[in-house]
Amino acid sequence: MSSLLKSFVDPKKNWLAALHMKTLSRRLRKYGLRYDDLYDPYYDLDVKETLNRLPTEIVDARNQRLKRAMDLSMKHEYLPENLQAMQTPFRGYLKDMLALVKKERAEREALGALPLYQRTIP
Repeated sequence: MSSLLKSFVDPKKNWLAALHMKTLSRRLRKYGLRYDDLYDPYYDLDVKETLNRLPTEIVDARNQRLKRAMDLSMKHEYLPENLQAMQTPFRGYLKDMLALVKKERAEREALGALPLYQRTIP
């Protein structure tokens, strides 16, 4: 990635990126979500494999946050202000393991091995 592009998306260097990050943080806090909760395991099979490798407690907490967010959304409500203040929307739990899974998949493809998982369209 070029240095110009990196500086454009870095919230420390670009006020627009910082504004976007602040807005995204506020919206995630309203529903009690984390940014990593937005990854869809049905869209990306690497995310599905990553979720399979994570400890059960982390996956259960993710599912609970998603259920709570859907419930609040259906009721047209937000979390109470005191709970919103406790949320940590950018505390990641998925990216390290996801990077490892993508690296392993790329290594398997480079060696010419069969993929561990394939998407089939019914």
